[in-house]
Amino acid sequence: MKNPPSNITRAKFDFINSAVIEKLESYNPQADQELESIPKQEPYSLNGQKLRLNFIQKQLGTNTDYLSGEKTFSDNESLKGNIENYIGMSQIPTGIVGPLVINGTHAQGGFYVPLATTEGALLASYNRGAKACKESGAITVITLQQGVQRTPTFKFKNLIDLGKFAAWIMNHTETFSLLTKETSNYAVLNDLNINIEGNILILRLEYTSGDASGQNMVTICSDKICQYILENCPVKPVFWTIEGNYSGDKKTGPINTRARGRKITAEIVIKKEIVKSVLKTTPTLLLEQWKICVSGAQKAGVVGSGMHPSNGLAALFIACGQDVACTGEASIATTRMEINENNDVYFAITMSNIIVGTVGGGTSFPTQKECLQLMDCYGPGKSGKFAEIAIALCLTGELSILAAMSSGQFTTAHQTLGR
Repeated sequence: MKNPPSNITRAKFDFINSAVIEKLESYNPQADQELESIPKQEPYSLNGQKLRLNFIQKQLGTNTDYLSGEKTFSDNESLKGNIENYIGMSQIPTGIVGPLVINGTHAQGGFYVPLATTEGALLASYNRGAKACKESGAITVITLQQGVQRTPTFKFKNLIDLGKFAAWIMNHTETFSLLTKETSNYAVLNDLNINIEGNILILRLEYTSGDASGQNMVTICSDKICQYILENCPVKPVFWTIEGNYSGDKKTGPINTRARGRKITAEIVIKKEIVKSVLKTTPTLLLEQWKICVSGAQKAGVVGSGMHPSNGLAALFIACGQDVACTGEASIATTRMEINENNDVYFAITMSNIIVGTVGGGTSFPTQKECLQLMDCYGPGKSGKFAEIAIALCLTGELSILAAMSSGQFTTAHQTLGR
């Protein structure tokens, strides 16, 4: 039996190394902590909108002609591959939060993050969380692992036929890796696993996909591999399908506590005085609220312990041209909180399925492109940065909602800012 491709283990786990640690240790957040806050006055007026657009132009120098409405979309030919039966554009209000100060593997600095939503109080909450983090230091973010899966499934007459097929598969893993390289300029086959249930064999193929989110890419590569298998394997299945619903694509399930997209972890220590002045609560109340919510999630059978990562992710994904359905898996989060010896609050979040792209899909449409450019996340080489901004955003939202609930602000905020 041949060994799997030599790059499999190394490519899956070579994210934390000495260069990454040195980069994180050398970061000085002082300049980013001095970045200006977003103008809050006149939140709903035309004048207030212009104030914030001028602020973006001054701070970032990026173009917002389509976001502001000065230009409108007219390139209908560019819709090919993104939609059918086109009739027009749905307009969703878009705002910004920040600066979000990050010391990450890929994202370092202060970022103003665009969010598209119709939920009142959402941006105010994330903005408050970002402020608390900025005034306490920087959110440290490390990318741990990367992978996008497809799970072709094969049915056989009996276990003996299945066993012959499985043995043949494991002897041809290098061929599958080569087929992937021939099919895509960006996809790399990093892992291959087999799951057997009776006469059913599920082949779990895991890839990296460059700066694209990768679902279409890995489907095409997997189909190429399957066609080779069907033409050359010694025992033919009686039925097969390109996806056996085992990949976790757009779903919330235990399998998505592995890595789909990018697995990333982030942490911050919120100073006790910032807990009081910005989050309007105390370290003790905040920790008690977190404990109660983690316990409640466990009792309810929730995968993970996050409060509402899907809120921030959905708003970010809509603004930036992502596949919004991927919040199904992307929103799975595990959080940790404790009070340290200084009575400051340590808070961490780990998310295993940040599946985003900065090329392809809806990223090139005018407003989505402008939103990505606000964070310097448009184009090749930027998806790692975008993913780390996404988890840092979720961290701020978790902190803010827990603080609001622990101090009795949650209902009041929605009465004041909501519908």
